[in-house]
Amino acid sequence: RVSKQVGFPVVSVSQSMRLIALYVDGQRRVMEDSAAILSRANQALATLERYKLRLDEVAGTLSALEIEDLVTVRDVCAVAQRLEMVRRIATEIAEYVLELGTDGRLLALQLDELIAGVEPERELVARDYVPEPTARRARTVEEALTELNALTHTELLELPVVARALGYTGSPETLDSAVSPRGYRLLAKVPRLPGAIIDRLVEHFGGLQ
Repeated sequence: RVSKQVGFPVVSVSQSMRLIALYVDGQRRVMEDSAAILSRANQALATLERYKLRLDEVAGTLSALEIEDLVTVRDVCAVAQRLEMVRRIATEIAEYVLELGTDGRLLALQLDELIAGVEPERELVARDYVPEPTARRARTVEEALTELNALTHTELLELPVVARALGYTGSPETLDSAVSPRGYRLLAKVPRLPGAIIDRLVEHFGGLQ
């Protein structure tokens, strides 16, 4: 009640119950012991490491298929799915880092190392593969990323649902259909190649092949 009245966060300390609670915007958040938070954070970090390893595998496969011009919608969805899974677990760990304060410095360094380049990669995949707008269906890169973000955990496990979020129909035939990248993702891996040059190259050639 005090937090609502004054409009500022309020900390409540109960010595008898050994409890610290934070009240912000009408919400109550019990502050846990650092050891308990760190334990959960380490478990989440181990999960992130597994997710990132799998992401690297499917992303590497996608790169090889792009060079051979053998990409299917299924391949794209597998990478988009893994990128979103990594992003979500990283967001959870970032909250633990915030709660831990100075105790979370090492965790923050590990997190930064694991997710380096993930967010740009997520956008580049969308820029490469979100279908061109048509009269019946138009979806921007931002809208596709928002759709992916809005998927539940269960929905994210379904590749047809991921395909629909990206702007495809999601049918079995669509998942196995061929698709060609515009080239943003692979060109971004070229050292010292400015984004403006990449945009002009894609605009000029229209695709990677």
